[in-house]
Amino acid sequence: MLRNRIYFVFVFSWVLISPDSSWAAHSPLLPRPQKVEYKSGSIALDRLSIVIPSDAAAEDRFAAAELDRRVFSRTGTHLPLLQKNTSPSIVLERTGPIDALAVPGEDPGPDSREAYRLEVTASGIAIRARSSAGIFFGVQTLCQLLEFEQGKAVFPAVRIEDWPTLAYRGTMVDMSEGQLATEQEVLRQIDLLAMWKANQYYFYNESSIEMDGYPLVNPAARFTKDAVRRMIAYGRERHIDVVPCLELYGHQHDLFRIEKYSELADFPHGGEFDPSNPKIRAVLADWVDQYLDLFPSRFAHIGFDETWEIARSAREKGSSPAKLFLDQISFIAKRFQAKRKLVLAWGDIMVKYPGIAAQLPSGIVAVPWWYDPEADPDYKKWLDPLVEQKVPTLVAPGVHMWDEIFPDYKKTFRNIDTFLAAGKRAKTLGLVNTVWSDSQQGLRRSAWPGMAYGAAAAWQTQPMDSETFFSEYAAVVYRPQAAPRVATALEKLEAAELSLQKVFGQTTFEGIWRNPFPAATRKNVNEHREDLRQARLLAENAQENLLVALKTEDHTALTSLLLEGRLIDYAGMRALYALEISDLWKQIQDKNGNDAELWDLMETTMGNFHGRVGDLMDILEDLRPQYQENWLAEYTSFRLDAALMNWTMEAQFWWHFQRRFQNLREQYKPGSPLPAIEVLAGER
Repeated sequence: MLRNRIYFVFVFSWVLISPDSSWAAHSPLLPRPQKVEYKSGSIALDRLSIVIPSDAAAEDRFAAAELDRRVFSRTGTHLPLLQKNTSPSIVLERTGPIDALAVPGEDPGPDSREAYRLEVTASGIAIRARSSAGIFFGVQTLCQLLEFEQGKAVFPAVRIEDWPTLAYRGTMVDMSEGQLATEQEVLRQIDLLAMWKANQYYFYNESSIEMDGYPLVNPAARFTKDAVRRMIAYGRERHIDVVPCLELYGHQHDLFRIEKYSELADFPHGGEFDPSNPKIRAVLADWVDQYLDLFPSRFAHIGFDETWEIARSAREKGSSPAKLFLDQISFIAKRFQAKRKLVLAWGDIMVKYPGIAAQLPSGIVAVPWWYDPEADPDYKKWLDPLVEQKVPTLVAPGVHMWDEIFPDYKKTFRNIDTFLAAGKRAKTLGLVNTVWSDSQQGLRRSAWPGMAYGAAAAWQTQPMDSETFFSEYAAVVYRPQAAPRVATALEKLEAAELSLQKVFGQTTFEGIWRNPFPAATRKNVNEHREDLRQARLLAENAQENLLVALKTEDHTALTSLLLEGRLIDYAGMRALYALEISDLWKQIQDKNGNDAELWDLMETTMGNFHGRVGDLMDILEDLRPQYQENWLAEYTSFRLDAALMNWTMEAQFWWHFQRRFQNLREQYKPGSPLPAIEVLAGER
């Protein structure tokens, strides 16, 4: 049906509210609609029913179900479904074909497939759009409009006209380089992105999808094809296209470490295909055909980034990096294009070697990526060579969480804002916000605000307000009782992470495991005592707010945030404790071991009861199972043992440190030479 309506019927009260039509008087809307005009009045939610015509399309029925689900999550009230229409009502009116997913060649703007109009008046509520996607996005905005007046749920009177600024608004999630998300977790991520009007989910895969005929490739860390099909179907219901994001040149060590396939590598057991080996064509052709059969998306991202071995390979073969790259990408692109796929590829190698951008196969879309917003804030290095050759682009910033305990949102937001602005000046087609897992330790749910930020920024025209984002994000995602607490926790965790970075640099997760006793480390910590203290205070404040929020909000992401607050607190504690232990040991050394009171104090410090080392070991005993529990809540067990090994080694470090001191104390004779604290601590 080209014209499809669903009626949501109200028995309501029409009450006047303040004539103030400013944004501040109402719930935040993210992404910010293009045109919003608030009016006086509101419609009460009580006694609301949903009327769904028996001939309604499945996509429109799903939009109705989504409205019911979201309203229930905020109010605890399900809306009864009726088939008989009465007035006044909410009308979902689709004026064109279903058009559920984005396709190549789309234009954004007020006449786009995804544009919608939403109006709340005394006569009812109407959402009108050309496609089912526009209707679905209008429903997302309607859900955000829900407010509470004296404890009563209402929709304020308003008129909204809205459309996307960019046609393609995607998020790429790493499924290969770190932990492997569970199927259920992927569905949660798709649900999250749907709230912010994203329309693409890039499934990053090196060897994490089963390939028929390759049973030895990553058997413990891959998704079955049936699982991928379920994810694709789930995304389509929510108007999010699950796009294959593959690696068909480099990043294939999981294949080449198997001896049967090692000869296909450019370097023995390396990471890149040898483009001069004719045997690779059969493997790649087989893989491409299987991916084509699995993913119905009209888009295919084929990778081609970070081919580090290509220069050496070119020298050995008497060729050039550009020729090897172009031969390989042309072969792959043609196979996808023969099936009417729009081919995307990472842009870093395209601009690294002269001649590649000018000779790319026709129709290729480059995806330039860069995550440092300061060195080149206009991203000229990554965009200009492509723009000069009229190569279309999708820009790819990232959520900075690959080495951090908690994401660096200051850098994340600036990366998204500046790259998006540069991309718009370069007439980019869209945005692919990337979420990597390089450290193989982080909990990805803390990236959810960054995923939401990227999706919202790509939809709305005006720049995002990073200063108010946590507050607005929390107000949309969480119940009113919990939202302010969660917003404060996010702000405090961000500040705590940045304070910790002043000591450990960007790699705060690795900072937890480093030996804290070498002289250079202690000197650095001593210079940053206050930064560590502030990191702890901020992390503890975040924990307090999250514990209060968890009393009223059963939300999957909050326990991860709570754990990350505890991790930051522990990182700061161990660094400060190590410095205090070192300072006390120095006093004992200065007294040549002849001060009994200092020895007593040191024994207490090193003891299990109310001592600093005992504190650390108690906290480790508590943190390790919490970390494991949170890991398994979103990931499979793949690589869990390797991650837990850090916790085991950390506990052993302090246990051995404690035992060395106890042995020394038992054998020590006053006046004897004392070892340096580094010797007492031993090697990690």
